Amino acid sequence: MPNHRLKLALLTGLVVTAGAAQAADYIPPPQPVMVQQSEDFAGGWYLRGHVGAGMNARPDLKYLPAPANVGNGFAFEHNDISDSVFIGGGVGYEWNSWLRFDVTADYRMKSRVYADGIWDKVNGYGDAYQGYISSWVFLANAYVDLGTWNCFTPFVGVGIGTAYNTVSDLTDMGFGTPVPPAPGASPLGRGFGRNLSNWNLAWALHAGVSYAVNKNLKVELAYRYLDYGSVTDTVDCVGGCNADSFKFEKLRSHDIMLGFRWMCCDLPVREQPRVVYTPPPVYTEPPPLRSRG
Repeated sequence: MPNHRLKLALLTGLVVTAGAAQAADYIPPPQPVMVQQSEDFAGGWYLRGHVGAGMNARPDLKYLPAPANVGNGFAFEHNDISDSVFIGGGVGYEWNSWLRFDVTADYRMKSRVYADGIWDKVNGYGDAYQGYISSWVFLANAYVDLGTWNCFTPFVGVGIGTAYNTVSDLTDMGFGTPVPPAPGASPLGRGFGRNLSNWNLAWALHAGVSYAVNKNLKVELAYRYLDYGSVTDTVDCVGGCNADSFKFEKLRSHDIMLGFRWMCCDLPVREQPRVVYTPPPVYTEPPPLRSRG
């Protein structure tokens, strides 16, 4: 019996020793730990301003005759519009490192418009028109920043809003009109517009690049395609006549803009929780036991 007990004790010791050795060699897998890590992007509100030049596309010009003048044969032969300059500003918010929004207001200064047409092709009687179109344009815009390289960030965007267009100083000067004029006709076909204004839907497409001067100031060079609707004015003839109206449709512009964005608040950097994995523990071999004897 003592021999059996001795063998059992020795066997138990061997099993415990082997298990301890295996436990010492076992390295547990890394465990996920939730930690706070900072992002480089802070985000927040910004103010913006810009100036630019617009290359206006030729509008469609429609003749809207008074009921008494329907069928008089008048038709436009030429029309044109000059380029314009504009200035604007707004306020925006950087949602994250690639998405931002802003609202802007632009004043587009006067562009000269010119048109001429014939109403009597046999005798060459017609009218020439000259005036100016100016606009206020209000847009809500969204932009996607496409990454940053050496402080340069290209972006694209879209905008939608409204435009308040005004025709001013529109004049009508007849040419080829017989002198003296026909009974009831105005002298030399002369007339003046009413300086009317209209609200219209406006929309835009943006593309450009910005440069970070520092963490609070960015300058940008951008292209914008702008569609800002139409405007209609009515011409009253000198001496009295049936007043006709004229509609400038499809007001569009290819704009080149130079602007800046200034972060108006120095916000703390946002911290986002991220799951990271801690490295596995490194097993260190214990020093050998030394005998005291």
